[in-house]
Amino acid sequence: SRQRYVLGDTAMQKMAQSHVFLSGIGGLGVEIGKLGNIYLRGHKCALTVHDTKHCTKWDLGINFFIHEDDVTSQRNRAEATLPRIAELNPYVHVAASTVPLDETTDLSFLKHYQCVILTEVSLLLQKKINDFCHAQQPPIKFIAADVYGVCSRLFCDFGDEFEVLDTTGEEPKEIFISNITQSNPGIVTCLENHPHRLETGQFLTFREVNGMSCLNGSTHQITVVSPYSFSIGDTSEMEPYLHGGIAVQVKTPKMCYFERLEKQITNPLCLVADFSKPEAPLQIHVAMLALNHFQENFGRTPNIGCLQDAEEMLKIAMSINETLENKPQVNGDVVKWLSRTAQGFLPPLAAAVGGVASQEVLKAVTGKFSPLQQWLYIDVLDIVTPLEKVGSEEFLPRGDRYDALRACIGDSLCQKLHDLNVFLVGCGAIGCEMLKNFALLGVGTGQDKGLVTITDPDLIEKSNLNRQFLFRPHHIQKPKSYTAAEATLNINPYIKIDSDINKVCPATENTYSDEFYTKQDVIVTALDNVEARRYID
Repeated sequence: SRQRYVLGDTAMQKMAQSHVFLSGIGGLGVEIGKLGNIYLRGHKCALTVHDTKHCTKWDLGINFFIHEDDVTSQRNRAEATLPRIAELNPYVHVAASTVPLDETTDLSFLKHYQCVILTEVSLLLQKKINDFCHAQQPPIKFIAADVYGVCSRLFCDFGDEFEVLDTTGEEPKEIFISNITQSNPGIVTCLENHPHRLETGQFLTFREVNGMSCLNGSTHQITVVSPYSFSIGDTSEMEPYLHGGIAVQVKTPKMCYFERLEKQITNPLCLVADFSKPEAPLQIHVAMLALNHFQENFGRTPNIGCLQDAEEMLKIAMSINETLENKPQVNGDVVKWLSRTAQGFLPPLAAAVGGVASQEVLKAVTGKFSPLQQWLYIDVLDIVTPLEKVGSEEFLPRGDRYDALRACIGDSLCQKLHDLNVFLVGCGAIGCEMLKNFALLGVGTGQDKGLVTITDPDLIEKSNLNRQFLFRPHHIQKPKSYTAAEATLNINPYIKIDSDINKVCPATENTYSDEFYTKQDVIVTALDNVEARRYID
C-alpha cells in the first residue's frame, strides 16, 4: 500500500506485467535481486536469477543468502539463493537459470524480458548483450553493475528514446501569485518569501486570476527568471492584472535519450555523486576500463596487493585515456588501489549500489521518476588511503569467510571489526540492513571481545514485509528484535548478538544505564523517535 501511494496505479499496473532477467548472484547481484523482488508486484510479474558459479567459502562473506551447507554441497549460486529470494515476495514468480552465458550464446531468449541486469559479466559480453537489447523494438532496458574492491559502477541504457511519465513523483506545485506584468514576455511574481521551485520548460495552468482573466484555464510554458518569478509569454494585449491567482504545475511526460554502451565508453555521461570530487567519476571510469582490459589480456583479475599488476594496469589506463573524447587526468592512486583490491568485496558498498540499481529497474519497467543517465561511479577510497604503508601480507586470504573483506581493508581492520561492541536501536528497514552488513563484516565475532546489542519494542506488522527484509509472513506479531537477531545468526552463526525489547527514552524505567553506553564502541540509531535520538546523543 505504501508503494502504491508513491508510484500510483498506472506504474503498479506496468510493473505487474514485467519480466526481469538478473545475471550474477554474487554479493551485488543478491542485493539487486533482494530489493528488485521486494519492489515488483503482480500475478504476471517474473524474476529470473542466473548464475553458473558454485558456492564457495568466499561467498559466505558477501552473499547473505548463501549458507555453509550450500558451500559444503557446492550448490549453484542461483539455485541456492532462489528459495530465499522467492519467499521475500509471494506475488512474483522467481526462476533460476544455470545455462552458460558467453560470447557464443544465442541471445534471442532475452526477448521475453523487459529489463536485463548484468553483474560479474565481462565488458565484451556486456557490449554484445547491450547491442542486442538496444536493437529490439521496443528496446529491452539494460542495466550493468559491478563492484570491484573499493570502486563500483552502474550503467543504464533504456533505448534511443525513453518516455518518463513523471520525473519526480511529487504532487503538482501550486504557486500563489502577487503580480503579472503587461509585457512581452509577461513576468509572473510569487508571493513574498514563497519561492516557486520551478524549472525552465515546465508547464503551468492558471486559475482565480482577477483582472487578467483570460489566463484562467490556459496553459503556458515557463522560463525561470528568478527564484520568485518566471515568464509566460506575451501578455501585453491582455487586461491589467488586479489581484489573486494561482498557477498550478502541469505534469508532462519527458523524453530521455540513451546511447549504447560501446559509444558511452569513449564519451561517458556521468552523474556526479560527490560534489567535493567532481573529477572522480571520469577517473574511476578510466581505472575500471583498465581493469577490464587487464582481465581480457591476462585472463585474471590483478593479484591482491601486487604492485607489478598495479603498474601494468596504470600503463593500460594511460593508453585507454588517449581513446576518450574528454581525456581526464589519470589518477594513479585510484588505479593502484583498484588493482590491489579488485579481487576483494565490500558488502556495504554493494548494498548502496544494489539499492540504486534496483531503483533503476523500477524506473525502467514503470516509466516513473528520472532514470540514471548513464553512468554512476561510487568509491570508498577514503577507507584504504590510510593503509598505504601496510604490508601486502595483511590483505592476503586466510581461508575464512572474511577473505573478500580482508582483500580490501587488511586483516588488522578485520580484527577491529570482530572486536567491536555495537548497540543498534531500532530493527526496522535500516536496522535490518545494518544487521545484515554487521553479519557479513563479522562485527561482534571476536573470540574474547565483541558483541552486538539490539533493541526494539515493536512487533512485526504485515506492512513491514516489503522493506524490512529479515522478516517473513510467519513472523507477524513477533518482536522485531528477537526475530532480527535470529535472522542475523542465519547469515553468520558466529556473531554474538543480544536482543532486547527495551525502549530507549529518559522517561522509561528500562532505559539503559550510562555505564552500558560507555562500553559501546559504536551506537547506531535506526529509529524515527527524535526524543530518543537526542537522549542517546
